[in-house]
Amino acid sequence: GASLARAAGSLRPVAARIAPPVRAHCLLANVGGAPISALARAAMPGRPHALRAQRQLCTKPPTPTPAAPAPTGTAAGATVAAASLPAAGWSYGAFAKANPNLNNLLIATAKTGAADLVAQCVIERKSLSEVDWQRNLVFCLFGTCYLGVFQYWYQVNIFCRIFPNINKFTSQSWGAKLRDVPGLTSLLAQTVLDMGVLTFVYLPTFYVFKSAVFSSSWDVQQWGETGVNSYLKNWNKDVYDLVRVWVPADLICFSVALYLRLPVRHLVSFVWTAYLSFVRGSK
Repeated sequence: GASLARAAGSLRPVAARIAPPVRAHCLLANVGGAPISALARAAMPGRPHALRAQRQLCTKPPTPTPAAPAPTGTAAGATVAAASLPAAGWSYGAFAKANPNLNNLLIATAKTGAADLVAQCVIERKSLSEVDWQRNLVFCLFGTCYLGVFQYWYQVNIFCRIFPNINKFTSQSWGAKLRDVPGLTSLLAQTVLDMGVLTFVYLPTFYVFKSAVFSSSWDVQQWGETGVNSYLKNWNKDVYDLVRVWVPADLICFSVALYLRLPVRHLVSFVWTAYLSFVRGSK
């Protein structure tokens, strides 16, 4: 005990000169077989606070945990990258694919109304003050109800059920389409069916709409009788014009991608509607 006290006394000057960062690792050393911590307790009796400080200094500092790297090549990383990119601009193709019904309805209504105005203002050379807006209403209503709703229903929904290979045929290149015999057969069949609908549904419906708008009566039966009479009266000329225009147009319209079928058809229909307004639109 006496030798230990003398050793501790001899260490006091040394301990005073040792910097705290060096003493932080003193537990790793021994002096004469006795730990330095034991010598310190003997050298500093009655000073527990010093011992607590020594324990803190002699404890190995915790290793900081490295921050997790930012996710790369993962779904989260892709999300962050996508969020940092500017939003893509509006695309008509994307809108037409996502909203085919609305797209067709808007085009059909605007197209028929605009085609009638072209017929009145360009072909007939009327000023805007002379435009027959009642006649224009005939075409707007007809375009919305028949072309925008009914035509989409039978040319897309019904035809897809009758001809299940439509999607396969229309998604091919033009060269592959010319070699696809079943697809070409269904293309001809769709054209024949559409000509039947144009002849026996489209034309009489147009004349009934026209009769309803121009009539001063609310008698639906009278609208129907007047419209059918006009349809029968103009049968020969109207059907001849339908065949000349719509047989080649149908062969193209029924060959393009399905979501573009009616938009492409509306391009041809604009010219046809302007002609129909010119020869049949007036009261």
